[in-house]
Amino acid sequence: SGLAFCALLHSFFPDAFDYGSLEPGARRHNFALAFATAEERAGCAPLLEVEDMVRLPVPDAKCVYTYLQELYRCLVAKGLVKTKKR
Repeated sequence: SGLAFCALLHSFFPDAFDYGSLEPGARRHNFALAFATAEERAGCAPLLEVEDMVRLPVPDAKCVYTYLQELYRCLVAKGLVKTKKR
């Protein structure tokens, strides 16, 4: 439904959108909002396509994982996620 991506991004950027107003049935809107927020606020490359996410009953796990890794890398680069020093 895109709500998981929205929830993740809302936790880092609570002023970006009103999470409480999102509807699970508005999948296209939710994915578009999440991906646009990730690109604008975190500088995350748009590695996933909204159309692919709404067209497929189950998105490709490897593609989603790759996107989440990129989002994590961008959040770390912006200093929003702290990593352990080795």
